[in-house]
Amino acid sequence: MNVDLSKIGMEKGVQYETIITTSNSEGARHAAPIGILYSGNNIVICRIFKGSETLNNIVSQKEFIVNITHNPELFVLSTTGNLSEDYFNEDNSIRNIDAYFKCDVIGLKEAKKRSDPVRTSYEAIVIKSKVTELIINKQIRAFNRGFGYLIESLSNLTRKSIVDGDKQNEYKTNFKEARRVVNKVGYKDEITSMNKIKREYDD
Repeated sequence: MNVDLSKIGMEKGVQYETIITTSNSEGARHAAPIGILYSGNNIVICRIFKGSETLNNIVSQKEFIVNITHNPELFVLSTTGNLSEDYFNEDNSIRNIDAYFKCDVIGLKEAKKRSDPVRTSYEAIVIKSKVTELIINKQIRAFNRGFGYLIESLSNLTRKSIVDGDKQNEYKTNFKEARRVVNKVGYKDEITSMNKIKREYDD
C-alpha cells in the first residue's frame, strides 16, 4: 500500500519532530517526543537510546504510531512522562491529534555516531520502519525545527552590532549550534540560508 506522506508536508531526507506512541505486552501505553527521518518509499527511520520505554516497546511489539502535532502541551507532557491513558485512542494514537501514521518495524540496528554530542556510554538503536497507514484529521505540515533555529539566528544577527563583546560571543556560540542542527535536520533552503548568516558572522 502506497502512503503519501507529502500530504502532511514530509520530504525525503528531512527530519521531523513527532510524538511516538507505543504500548507494551500488557497494553500499557507510552508517549515520547522522537525525531524521525523520512527516507522515501514509505520508509521512516528513528534513533532511540537504549533503556527508554519507547525503544523497549518497539522492540517488543514491532510497531508504533507517529503523531503529528504543533501542540506544545503534548510535547511537554510526553517529555515529562505525564501523558495519561486518557489521552490515547484504542489504536495507541493520541486523541484529537491532527494527523498520525502507523509503522511496522522492518529493521533494528545498533548505531553510534562519531559526531554525537551524547556521552559515549549511551548506546542507541536505529529503527527502520514501513508506514502502513496515514490518518489525517486536520490539515497540518509535519514540524521541522530547522526553521525555528533560522528565525532565532536572524533575531540575534539583528542585535549583533549593538551588544557588547560577551554577548556577541554568546550569539556566535549559539549560532554554531543552531547551524549544526539545521545542517542535520533542515530543508535545503534553510541550510543555504544559515550559510548566508554564517558569512555575516565571519565578516
